[in-house]
Amino acid sequence: MKNNSINKEIRRVIVVLVMICVLFVSLMVYLTYFQVFRAESVKMNSYNKRLWINEEKILRGSIIDRNGKILAYSEKDGETYKRVYNYGNLYGHIIGYSYRELGKAGLELRYNNELLNISKSSALNELKNIVAPNTEGNTLKLTIDHHLQELSRSLLQGKKGAIVAMNPTTGEIYSMVSMPDFNPSALRESWSDIVEDENSPLLNRAISGLYQPGSTFKVITAIAAIETGTAEKGYTCKGSTTIGGAPFSCYNKTVHGNLQLTEALVKSCNLYFAEKGVEVGIEKLEEVSERFYMNKTIPFDLPVVKSSFPNRMNMDKASVAAASMGQGEVLISPLNMAMIASAIANNGEVVKPILVKEIISPEGSIVDFAEREVLSNGTDGFTASELTNMMVEVVQRGTGKNARISGVKVAGKTGTAENHTGKDHAWFIGFAPADNPKVALAVVLEEEGSSGGTAAAPIAKKIILEALNTIE
Repeated sequence: MKNNSINKEIRRVIVVLVMICVLFVSLMVYLTYFQVFRAESVKMNSYNKRLWINEEKILRGSIIDRNGKILAYSEKDGETYKRVYNYGNLYGHIIGYSYRELGKAGLELRYNNELLNISKSSALNELKNIVAPNTEGNTLKLTIDHHLQELSRSLLQGKKGAIVAMNPTTGEIYSMVSMPDFNPSALRESWSDIVEDENSPLLNRAISGLYQPGSTFKVITAIAAIETGTAEKGYTCKGSTTIGGAPFSCYNKTVHGNLQLTEALVKSCNLYFAEKGVEVGIEKLEEVSERFYMNKTIPFDLPVVKSSFPNRMNMDKASVAAASMGQGEVLISPLNMAMIASAIANNGEVVKPILVKEIISPEGSIVDFAEREVLSNGTDGFTASELTNMMVEVVQRGTGKNARISGVKVAGKTGTAENHTGKDHAWFIGFAPADNPKVALAVVLEEEGSSGGTAAAPIAKKIILEALNTIE
């Protein structure tokens, strides 16, 4: 009996020791997970109070546009520093905000270490920051052109939507506007109203808004058709048809008759692209879409929501037809759409978009800068050239006529995207001059209830003209 009692105690001790070991190993795994996989995201969380440790003693760096205009800076306010946003709503979505009680957002969050001139976290750097802290942060020089940013916002007044204008060769963003927006200078006073606003003014629609692209997506289907030789065969449009048991029609059931690819794009014939998309096949459409960074994370100075082309496994013939004309389950961000326009302008090369051009030290030297980077080859130079010529025709005599500029060849594509609200999104993508592109853009007017040619193309025209006249 005594031996049995001893054995029970030994087993009990062993069980306790095993449980302690399991808990210890679990704790180690948990800590390792955070250290290896989550350290950066936890460190950069806008509500992480450690982000504020050095802010009391460091003059936070300024943020300037490409021409040196000061957009945000810090000044002494008693014992602390106060952040000043010179242009209110104009840069709310780009620069974001930096408040102890509200956290950080935008470039203020993404480039917090650079603006404070502190090194990335490590035991050695943390010690350095304590022993010999910096007193002044670095300056961020953006690719944004302040004048074009002002114009872009003025053209979106009273609307919901976004505009992205960029250099198609370098990837530099000239303007990026999302409406409705917010004033970071008055964020404390208006916070409750902003977060309760059903129009989501905190949402940066340029990079976090996902929209059905409508007919602007037909440039992707056109590339797939050219690459597979499918575009060589003509098509007869009768205004309406049935594909996979579902009805499809052109705008107002217009009968376009016999068409080749150029005329189909100029007239934005839905049935042509629906039929060609089915003929090309979902695998090819998905492949081309992903070359232009759909279903992928776009590397950028701010987090971009992934655009999505639907999973091929769940696609019937009707779904493929709808996707081919930019409807159905296809969703894309305005930035991604501007990148597609840029790639066509850039001989098929998809270039990484750039928002922060340089990081400048307090002494005025450049400590880091953004370099041009080709992310992928969206298509070959021949196909890009062919499509450029077609997009010029779209603006010259097709649905994009409202984007015409005297003496300048503008290449473009309109889009009118149906959605669940019943009010169509109006799109325009394009670039100019077509034979030597200097600016590319995407304009989307959310729930505009009008066509892209009527509502978005005139806005694009004004931005292109101003960019060509004022940006060196």
